[in-house]
Amino acid sequence: MNNIKYSICFLSFFFLFLLSMTNFIFLMYFIMNNIIIILEWEIMSFNSMSVVISILLDWMSLLFMMFVFMISSVVIYYSKSYMSSELNLNRFIILVLLFVTSMMFLIISPNIISILLGWDGLGLVSYLLVIYYQNFKSYNAGMLTALSNRIGDVLILMVISWMMNYGSWNYIFYLEIMNSDWSMEMISVMIILAAMTKSAQIPFSSWLPAAMAAPTPVSALVHSSTLVTAGVYLLIRFNMLLENIFFLKFLLLLSGLTMFMAGVSANYEFDLKKIVALSTLSQLGLMMSILSMGIPDLAFFHLLTHAMFKALLFMCAGVIIHMMGDMQDIRFMGGISIYIPLTSLCLNISNLALCGIPFLAGFYSKDLILELVSFSNLNWLIFLLYYISTGLTMFYTIRLIMYLMVNDFNLLSVYNLYEEDFVMLKSMFVLLFMSIVSGSLLSWMIFPYPYMIYLPLNLKMMVIYVSILGGLLGYLISNMNIYSMNKFLLTYNLSNYLCLMWFMPNLSTYGVSYFFLNYGQNLLKNIDMGWSEIYSGLGMMKIMKKYSNFYNFYQVNSLKIYLFSFILWMIVSIFMLILM
Repeated sequence: MNNIKYSICFLSFFFLFLLSMTNFIFLMYFIMNNIIIILEWEIMSFNSMSVVISILLDWMSLLFMMFVFMISSVVIYYSKSYMSSELNLNRFIILVLLFVTSMMFLIISPNIISILLGWDGLGLVSYLLVIYYQNFKSYNAGMLTALSNRIGDVLILMVISWMMNYGSWNYIFYLEIMNSDWSMEMISVMIILAAMTKSAQIPFSSWLPAAMAAPTPVSALVHSSTLVTAGVYLLIRFNMLLENIFFLKFLLLLSGLTMFMAGVSANYEFDLKKIVALSTLSQLGLMMSILSMGIPDLAFFHLLTHAMFKALLFMCAGVIIHMMGDMQDIRFMGGISIYIPLTSLCLNISNLALCGIPFLAGFYSKDLILELVSFSNLNWLIFLLYYISTGLTMFYTIRLIMYLMVNDFNLLSVYNLYEEDFVMLKSMFVLLFMSIVSGSLLSWMIFPYPYMIYLPLNLKMMVIYVSILGGLLGYLISNMNIYSMNKFLLTYNLSNYLCLMWFMPNLSTYGVSYFFLNYGQNLLKNIDMGWSEIYSGLGMMKIMKKYSNFYNFYQVNSLKIYLFSFILWMIVSIFMLILM
């Protein structure tokens, strides 16, 4: 049985990796010759409307497909070791492959119907993956994930019905017309809202940390490179619609606040996977905000570089959780670099890439984004949100490194002191290589000429200033002792508010369901188990039982009681006759 499991893992890995390399070859050919191919397959037509499955192959879809195939192949290879004790490994691999298939539908279709296929497929398969470990926490997280994403699905369905006005669902042909049409506003608002649900922007943010109930390889694939970036990708494709619209400014504000909120919450969080999930949320806010400023190529560039180092970060987190005996609390960890040095190396490099340390992958996209923010005529609030969020990234990264590696070995932790797994390391080293080189490679590939941005020295150095400040604060917070801790008790309520993502999980789960659940409970207590019980089934049963017990008492007792009652009734009846 084990051999079958491993062969499925290896076959899936080999097949996906081969597809990734094939895509890379096609990508180079398409970019060098400036080619775009659109393939169409008409399934049915009615009333001059034809339902068509379309495939759009250009440099963007090929590049994204290459990255998704590469990350999913590496994740499946990693799962071979990580999920080796799992009985249903085949089911897990099939779910991951289904997920990749849904993602392909989303990436290559210029048609809103086939986008819905991929969009809905992502939502369904992500639900199945989140509830993979079957317990109450997973079910709750799965429901929250699925229902949050359903809002986006409904909006896409509304876009499909609205686009019947144009005579076809191939939106790629109509972007120019829509742009000059009043109904453009409707479609763009619906598309933006759908993208916000999938990419977990405020107020739909609470499902992303909850979805960490899924197995870690799923988190590496789903919550770094594919599912959460589907909304960003959709907006990149529809970017021509996103012009001169008030809603864009609103999106800029919400995504900036998402970035800030996720950064603050990550500094208060102690669950290793949730910290990484919140950092993903912060980066999604960055991508959405740069999109709402009207620079889709840059958002796409950051999406790809971020996918590499974030998938690597999740994989390292998986190895550490394995080593800790499935414990995720960073307060119980410490000194792990002694026991798993190569994993610690991968973790540190992916963390540094996340912070935008020069010449790693994250630097090329993040630095360019922040310089363009300094360059644009945005207001002070947005400027502050960008730079403070960048500082917060450094803050929680240094805090994480301090807790995991620099602090002493923690005697509370139960280390399974085993040798590092070679299968996991091999898959991590592929992403490690990509985390180092993908930034420079993509910047040469995507942008036809190098960006040169001239800014005053202080603005140019602003990224480095906030990074150093954030790192310093992270170091100081991690070394805090008991005397400083009691000062925090004075601001306990504020800490609670910041820790719980501005109470967003409470509002989006208990807040929505509390009234209905409470009302249902009152109905159950007062009507179902109250009056209706007394005056229907239960009440009648009690009365009948009482009388049957009474008659039973007479029937089974002695003749004396029977005769006495007979004489009593005789006397009563004679008395009644006399009176009459």
